[in-house]
Amino acid sequence: MLVVRSDDHHRHAPRGEIYGGELVTPFERPERWDRIVAALDDAGMTDVRPPHGEPPETLLDVHDPGYVEFLREAWSQWRAAGHDGDMIPTCFPGRRMRALIPDDIDGRLGYYSFAAETSITEGTWPAALASATIARTAQELVGAGAPAAFALCRPPGHHAAIDYFGGYCFLNNAAIAAQGFVEAGAERVAVLDVDFHHGNGTQDIFYERADVLFASLHGDPRHEFPHFSGFADEIGTGPGEGSTVNLPLPPGTSYAGWLDALRTALERIESFGAEALVVSLGVDTFVEDPISSFGLGSDDFTDYGRRLGELGLPTVYVMEGGYAVDAIGINTVNVLRGHVDGTP
Repeated sequence: MLVVRSDDHHRHAPRGEIYGGELVTPFERPERWDRIVAALDDAGMTDVRPPHGEPPETLLDVHDPGYVEFLREAWSQWRAAGHDGDMIPTCFPGRRMRALIPDDIDGRLGYYSFAAETSITEGTWPAALASATIARTAQELVGAGAPAAFALCRPPGHHAAIDYFGGYCFLNNAAIAAQGFVEAGAERVAVLDVDFHHGNGTQDIFYERADVLFASLHGDPRHEFPHFSGFADEIGTGPGEGSTVNLPLPPGTSYAGWLDALRTALERIESFGAEALVVSLGVDTFVEDPISSFGLGSDDFTDYGRRLGELGLPTVYVMEGGYAVDAIGINTVNVLRGHVDGTP
């Protein structure tokens, strides 16, 4: 399988993350990328391609221009305001408050975010842009005839919505890949999100569209981040009604229960008539993941990768979550090898 990756991800390196009332070492850190690369190399997945070009048009097809401009200029404006630390949002527009875009950079930081665990650093914008370019490059390779490609994106993307960031995500890499397929002529594209956490950003981007099916199996938001998105009755609206499929699952879900939900999602993808597939690949469904509560073992990733390969669709895997660092590489490789073995 083709792999697209870039060392630019190292430029996004937050100093800490707010977790349990403390500032802790970020769960989403550069080491995750390093462990995946080592596992890919050990598995002989060495057909590596660099990202090429930039995806500005695609960015503006899935994200608000003002939001993109904010991300581009945020760090320089933060420093100009006299701040030295990472940009951590501290004030958000709550219910019945006026959601006007503030002039102050601290206010804009809260306006364009939804979660305080995600900070912006000096290298966040170039890293996020490189990550989006990786996803678009992988999509272009598959569009040109490769059966599948793995976009090793960091920072991840599925929590990034039309006009806000959070959940470690800034630009929505999976949405950019899906939009790339649409712009290349595909009439129906499916995004399958297998990350433990609901891909609220991807849902937000495609919620009113009929040309992209978004299907997600994830921890029930009554118990899990992002808490306010991913309920089963969220099915899309307007032209997109019926094109969103949410399959929330309770804490402690085993592979058997998770697989039942996957079968439902795959049936919807097949009945939708998807011409291409984008997989938001989070391996934080692993039983030992520190911020998740599902029970998948390493062999289970191989099995469901095979099932995805059996769809026979042109497929782009886009890296999302996974925070059991010692196992992130093997679990990711297992999905990809399973896909290759299952491809007709």
